[in-house]
Amino acid sequence: MELIPVILSGGVGSRLWPVSREAHPKPFMTLPDGQNLIQKTFARAARLPGVREVLTVTNRELLFKTEDEYVAVNKAGHAQSFILEPFGRNTAAAVAAAAMHLHDAHGPDVHMLVLAADHLISNEQAFSEAVAAALKLSAEDWLVTFGIEPQYPETGFGYIDADKTRPLASGFGVARFVEKPDLATAQAYIDAGHYYWNSGMFCFRVGTVLEQLKQHAPEVVEAVSVALEASRLVSGKQYSCLTLDPQTFGQVPDISIDYALMERSQRVATVPCDIGWSDIGSWNAVSELTPADANGNRFEGEVLCQDARNNYVNSESRLTALVGVEDLLVIDTPDAVLIAHKDHAQDVKGIVGQLKANGHTAHLLHRTVHRPWGTYTTLENGERFKIKRIVVKPQASLSLQMHHHRSEHWIVVSGMAEVVNDQRTMMLNTNESTFIRAGHTHRLKNPGVIDLVLIEVQSGDYLGEDDIVRFEDNYGRVEQ
Repeated sequence: MELIPVILSGGVGSRLWPVSREAHPKPFMTLPDGQNLIQKTFARAARLPGVREVLTVTNRELLFKTEDEYVAVNKAGHAQSFILEPFGRNTAAAVAAAAMHLHDAHGPDVHMLVLAADHLISNEQAFSEAVAAALKLSAEDWLVTFGIEPQYPETGFGYIDADKTRPLASGFGVARFVEKPDLATAQAYIDAGHYYWNSGMFCFRVGTVLEQLKQHAPEVVEAVSVALEASRLVSGKQYSCLTLDPQTFGQVPDISIDYALMERSQRVATVPCDIGWSDIGSWNAVSELTPADANGNRFEGEVLCQDARNNYVNSESRLTALVGVEDLLVIDTPDAVLIAHKDHAQDVKGIVGQLKANGHTAHLLHRTVHRPWGTYTTLENGERFKIKRIVVKPQASLSLQMHHHRSEHWIVVSGMAEVVNDQRTMMLNTNESTFIRAGHTHRLKNPGVIDLVLIEVQSGDYLGEDDIVRFEDNYGRVEQ
């Protein structure tokens, strides 16, 4: 039977601020082994037996970043397909859109394995065995969940109540789903022996899930169907990209697949599994990926300790010193530092809420910002001036654009630049520069085979990133 993994990549991971931000969310966080979560998820899915294609549901702003991350791990050349949401409408919309798209492309009998982009699974062999068990059930038209065998009474997860009086070929029927419990209730679930953590991973035949959605959540199916009809599909060899229409997609109900379908259907089964699963939901969970020293401290970066115990420090860019402290989380990034007690790791999202309420961009962007063509890093930002380091990937190009309020001075540090400056086109080598006056149409391209690195000095009355008018763009960012 044909299996297509569907990776849902839409969450922000606000509990992992300041590393996770809206423009660089949790799936793109680099872990101690050098890979990030979305790379691990893609590679794990692609290695499953018989998989030839992986579908990712994400948003347009993260498409090119996602493609770049997949290049490093897609060694076997699996086909890649994408569905781009203009904004998040929860998991029911994402699953329904993926199911309808796969139905049109492959028919009703293809099976879809729904995975979150930001989960970690350490036992890949057990994961593969659990997927095989799930496929047996989905072939019999069950909607399959993966129930994680609980290791302790966790209050931050929902639970699956497995009906062990109703054993199936490779799992159990589901009696009910329960919300996040208090500690006493969670302990009672552990003691009962038939409750499992709800992992948020699913497996079902496309025809089955669409039939069940039409029965239990027809409003979701109808709205997504309208959005798909108005959407744009670009396809080629080993690649396709479906961009959902914003106006019609905005009419899709904002509801999770759990509420819309799994808690309503009578065709739900669970496969209990012990796969080394973690949702990496807090800095406490991240810290467990790093070995502890004799005093229980865990470090990423250069750290000195004196009479300090059970701390976690993530500080890659500078020396950090701890003296006489215990049970702290210290997360250092170039533009923000988080210091929290381990007992309050779940409360970090409250800081993100404050940043949003105050209009502070630290919830959205890092100092280094990823763009389809490369990156820019803000080095200094003062009154009427801003200095950036810009890196353009080989053969990549910025849009043909114009600014109303700022002029720009470009100095090439390394590589070669092809520059359109008003009516002129010129080539700039290392140590050469050009000045672009406000109101002049301009474009920057890297025609070479190595990265183009330049320093940009902006000056003017207004230096906001929204002072840009695009006329042409290779990445579909021109406003229609």
